[in-house]
Order: sequence, then structure tokens, then C-alpha cells
Amino acid sequence: MKKEKMGTQNNLGIWMDHSAAHLINLKDKMKTINSKFDFDVQDEAIRKNENLMHNKRQQMQEAFYKDISAEILNYDHVLLFGPTNARVELHNFLEKDSHFKDIKVDVKASDKMTDNQKEAFVREHFEK
Repeated sequence: MKKEKMGTQNNLGIWMDHSAAHLINLKDKMKTINSKFDFDVQDEAIRKNENLMHNKRQQMQEAFYKDISAEILNYDHVLLFGPTNARVELHNFLEKDSHFKDIKVDVKASDKMTDNQKEAFVREHFEK
């Protein structure tokens, strides 16, 4: 699949925390990717042992970041934003993979937002 020429750049905003990523491209409706490391998994892992919980969390976070990165490959310019350091962790994950070297990735902190606020934040960022 060929990317669009500069000028009609293909942009994606991702508001995320460690439990979910909301993908906003302003052309389609918002898509959500959820982490599989939920409270039930965490509770089960804690009951078994703390070391197992840590390993399980790492494996599931990596799977979460892989799911998101598969979507990012379809874009030229990506904005990662949200209230936790998940956005920075994803950025570091992407920087280790040469598949993402030609994709511009911006990282910004933000608070919890409504869907309309997320869309406005993405629109404003890419209009600059």
C-alpha cells in the first residue's frame, strides 16, 4: 500500500493510557484498542505471585503496543497523547523498530478528555 504524497498527509492522533488507546484520524469514527491486562488478569496474577504479575503485565503491554503499532504503519504523522506515561512507552517501543523510521511521531501530555475534546486536540495539533 502506497502512502499519500506530502500535502495530503495521513495523520493519526492516539489518546492513550495503559488500559486503552483511542485512535482518531478525523476522517473516520474513533477506533479503540483495549489492553488485555485488566483488573481480573491482574488480580489472578497477584494471587499466584508478584513476579508472575510483573511478567504478565509486561507481555500484555507489549501485545497492546504491537496492536497499536500495526495501525500506526498506515500513517505518515502520529500524535501520541494522554494522561499517563503509556504514550512515552509506546514512543520508545516504536523507536526500536525500523518499520517506523519514516513516520513522524509527536508526544504530548494531556488530561482525561471527552471524545469531542480528543478530536479537537488532534485537529488543532495537525493544523499547526
